[in-house]
Amino acid sequence: MEKPTVALVYQAVQALYHDPDPAGKERASVWLGELQRSMYAWEMADQLLQLKQDVESCYFAAQTMKMKIQTSFFELPPETHIALRDSLLSHIQSLKDLSPIIVTQLALAIADLALQMASWKGCVHTLIEKYSNDVSSMTFLIEILTVLPEEVHSRSLRIGANRRTEIIEDLAYYSSTVVTLLMTCVEKSGSNEKMLIKVFRCLGSWFNLGVLDSNFMANNQLLMVLFQVLQRDETSTNLHEAASDCVCSALYAIENVDTHMPLALQLFQGVLTLETAYHMAVAREDLDKVLNYCRIFTELCETFLETTVKSPGQGMGDLRTLELLLICAGHPQYEVVEISFNFWYRLGENLYKTNDPALHGIFRPYIQRLLHGLARHCQLDSDHEGIPEDTDDFGEFRMRVSDLVKDVIFLVGSMECFSQLYSTLKEGNPPWEVTEAVLFIMAAIAKSVDPENNPTLTEVLEQVVLLPETVHIAVRFTSIELVGEMSEVVDRNPRFLDPVLNYLMKGLREKTLASVAAKAIHNICSVCRDHMAQHFQGLLDIARALDSFALTTEAAVGLLKGTALVLARLPLEKIAECLSDLCAVQVMALKKLLSQDPSNGKAADPTVWLDRLAVIFRHTNPIVENGQTHPCQKVIQEIWPVLSQTLNTHQADNRIVERCCRCLRFAVRCVGKGSASLLQPLVTQMVSVYQVYPHSCFLYLGSILVDEYGMEEGCRQGLLDMLQALCMPTFQLLEQPNGLRNHPDTVDDLFRLATRFVQRSPVTLLSSGIIVHIIQCAIAATTLDHRDANCSVMKFVRDLIHTGVSNDHEDDFELRKQLIGQAMGQHGQQLVTQLMHTCCFCLPPYTLPDVAEVLWEIMVFDRPTFCRWLENALKGLPKETSGGALTVTHKQLTDFHKQVTSAEECKQVCWAIREFTRLFR
Repeated sequence: MEKPTVALVYQAVQALYHDPDPAGKERASVWLGELQRSMYAWEMADQLLQLKQDVESCYFAAQTMKMKIQTSFFELPPETHIALRDSLLSHIQSLKDLSPIIVTQLALAIADLALQMASWKGCVHTLIEKYSNDVSSMTFLIEILTVLPEEVHSRSLRIGANRRTEIIEDLAYYSSTVVTLLMTCVEKSGSNEKMLIKVFRCLGSWFNLGVLDSNFMANNQLLMVLFQVLQRDETSTNLHEAASDCVCSALYAIENVDTHMPLALQLFQGVLTLETAYHMAVAREDLDKVLNYCRIFTELCETFLETTVKSPGQGMGDLRTLELLLICAGHPQYEVVEISFNFWYRLGENLYKTNDPALHGIFRPYIQRLLHGLARHCQLDSDHEGIPEDTDDFGEFRMRVSDLVKDVIFLVGSMECFSQLYSTLKEGNPPWEVTEAVLFIMAAIAKSVDPENNPTLTEVLEQVVLLPETVHIAVRFTSIELVGEMSEVVDRNPRFLDPVLNYLMKGLREKTLASVAAKAIHNICSVCRDHMAQHFQGLLDIARALDSFALTTEAAVGLLKGTALVLARLPLEKIAECLSDLCAVQVMALKKLLSQDPSNGKAADPTVWLDRLAVIFRHTNPIVENGQTHPCQKVIQEIWPVLSQTLNTHQADNRIVERCCRCLRFAVRCVGKGSASLLQPLVTQMVSVYQVYPHSCFLYLGSILVDEYGMEEGCRQGLLDMLQALCMPTFQLLEQPNGLRNHPDTVDDLFRLATRFVQRSPVTLLSSGIIVHIIQCAIAATTLDHRDANCSVMKFVRDLIHTGVSNDHEDDFELRKQLIGQAMGQHGQQLVTQLMHTCCFCLPPYTLPDVAEVLWEIMVFDRPTFCRWLENALKGLPKETSGGALTVTHKQLTDFHKQVTSAEECKQVCWAIREFTRLFR
């Protein structure tokens, strides 16, 4: 890009916002993006801010400044840093009245600069000194002081742990000055709402960073002001929200209650005074405020959770906190109670771990009241028509209720609760919406009730299957769900199987109930496999007529899964014929699609049938003794030509090829070694299609074949030829610019395939010419920040080196050790250097245990050489940031080297890496 003029940049910004032609907007956007990535962006942004022509150009310039400081600060020589700071401060002062969003962008730029610029000492102090006496500068000063603590842990700034610690100590030192400034602001501005909102946001930001002195804050007037605002009925919505956010941040900051006693007490007492204000908001039907109060009450309970469990009813373990949440649970809007779910879940978890019956007894009544409230919230509207929706907000709320009930039911007792719920139905004659909600909660806990000799459970089953078809459709829907959840009871009481199946068949024939009935039948098949064998013919009839029922794709596949699970329990001699019958419908459909002329040049989509075949193969797993022919072998051989032809027809379509491969994968897994006759034609077809269309699922399918046949002496060379043939197009794809990043699935599947080879036939792979290229590719791919792909790469390298470490008393151990020694001699230093660079600069923390395992294996293989490699790798790491801050000290480097090389188990390496990489984040 050549250096543009400011006029040209201004023109492009105008086009971005005002060009009526979308193509013109797009061109401007691409060009401006290129400008932002270039070195010229610094100067252009600065000039646009000086010109101050309009909001759009200033916003673009301010945003560009922020982005450049965040991502490209290294482009500027250190001697320019002071000039940049002064220029930004002058811009924010001159643009403070143009637009708040521009002030925010410039404040972020200044904050990000302060965090990276080591020579700017005590930035908070200098800013307050410079601007605090000028009322007109107050808005942007508070904005900078708000975003500064927020940016300390920003992901986009890699300032490192040493600099971060230095900054946090600095901010903690000046924190009381900031709070005093905020209090002065409040006093000066009186009841200026905008200023109060800014003050509360700023205070919340300092609470979030955890640097405020709790003794100082406990006696500070600002806290009083906060609670006064929340107690006042006339407080506006925006101010109320800002004050609530601030209190929540304060409560979060004192999570470790014992070390913040004075402040904890003030907040505790302050929040308890808000009960009246909550009732006032309810009376005024002000839902926004109600939600805010509930957030505060929940945060209070979360903060004092441990105190409440340790000393319930005493001091700050006062159970009035739970009363507040139960008051919120009584609010008619379900969104209110939903806020508190995480607390109830954590309380349940805590009590489950302590396992103290006396303690459970104290909390039981609260949980009982909660469950009572939840059952009421789950009621549909009395004028609701049709079945309960599970995809809308209310449907999702009910699912979350179901999960929460499962988690806390142990405190009340599943059986006791189930019986109570049932008796409300048996004794009263509640309206349909109450009945449905009660059945819904019963379905949530049915599985946790002990099914052994349980008369209540059997009575419930008896009554449910007798429900007349005249009851509300939603009641029938949920009763079918309940029956599906009670499949254990059916298994213990097979006399119910016939009436239950008849009841479910009625549902299956009705459009709105078909899918839920199918799911229940699938549950019964999974749990009652042996009892269901006598009903296999009925299942087969359903499977043959699957498309005559109004089923979702998922429900249809579930029914076939249930059928396959039962099929696997039939006598061996019957399985082949029944499997053939079960597959026939899908095979016929595939054949029919293949025989049709493609409409508008496109063949019809076969995925429905492929998925159905896949689920049948996946779950037909009969017990076959050694020496017996697998009953499914013949069926799969007969089906192969249709699958092969389908694959050929749709070879260009990644989605369909993926489904074909999935189907073949389960077919191969189903019969294991019994699929040998398919090996040759399947591999030939995979390789030939992959040359033209490199779908990564072929690599995955290849890994399945290696897993099944890699131990067979006669198959090894053929599988190696397959690997080499698949690797060539793969490497071409990954060597393109950004190839690794653009094709993570290919990386993932390639290294799954290579790992299977290492596990099944390491010597075959290590002796081949392809191994060098695979290792080189693995080293390059370690930088890839993609969960699955990175995991596969690391597992491959780990397993590869491990084959030279683990003496499993196989004949080829010495040869393996020698081959790994050669590979490490060639690539070891490069690998260790790359891994250290990768975990410091490229990978998120969750991947570090995988990196640690690789380093551990290298060290176990050859500790003295590894020590040298690691030392060289550490010498190559940068010691300073571009802002002049020290990234890593000599002592930190030598300590890390010592921790790793003297480690006696892998987890010590992992801890060391975790701590060390923080220095670079």
